[in-house]
Amino acid sequence: MTAPVALSAPVAPDLAFAVTGAEEERFAALPTLRFRLEIARTGGSPVGSIALNTVVRIDVARRRYGREAEDALAELFGAPEQWASGMRPLTWARTTVHVPAFDDRTTVEIPVECPYDTELAVAKYLRAVRDGDVPLDFLFSGTVFHKAPGGHGLAASRISWTDGDTRYALPAGLWHSLTDRYHAGSPWLRLSRHTYDRLDAYRARHVLGSPDDAVRALLDSAALHHSGTSIS
Repeated sequence: MTAPVALSAPVAPDLAFAVTGAEEERFAALPTLRFRLEIARTGGSPVGSIALNTVVRIDVARRRYGREAEDALAELFGAPEQWASGMRPLTWARTTVHVPAFDDRTTVEIPVECPYDTELAVAKYLRAVRDGDVPLDFLFSGTVFHKAPGGHGLAASRISWTDGDTRYALPAGLWHSLTDRYHAGSPWLRLSRHTYDRLDAYRARHVLGSPDDAVRALLDSAALHHSGTSIS
């Protein structure tokens, strides 16, 4: 009598991740960067597909800052002498992409929208960092589909957060050039309707050309009252 043949358990692919570049999305409705992600299979069975979740974080403690940046970042992290205990990574984006089947390696793009809302911590940080690199961490999770035992059908295995972390140094100037192209160097400022109506009434009363002129006049007036000198 022939002994039954035991089917081996599905061998989940071993994956390695590397972010190798970033570029502007030229025709997006909102300012968007596309990060190029290379995925290599280092072991296990070929990949049927991947539902890949990505968290993009800024590891703010992984670079040095000049005096101007330190002043701009004080609202987020306090005085520089407090940064050793007060700096925490900032979550920039969470996204999911579909990765098609591949044997050894493949490349996909991860789209990440670039916020310009001045009330968001990520936008405040990116506006303050005008030179050098922005230190990014990419954290991956999701589900990888591969061949089931005996080659019939598909099996699914999880990708844990600790399996595929990778770093990338984003040139700060790339974020600034992209957002300036969309917003022409004008940060987005949220005002309540009541505050805007008061500002617009002030503008009309003093025959000022725009809300920007009205805010500048108010700031100049406050500076004169405080120190006797006008701000530029």
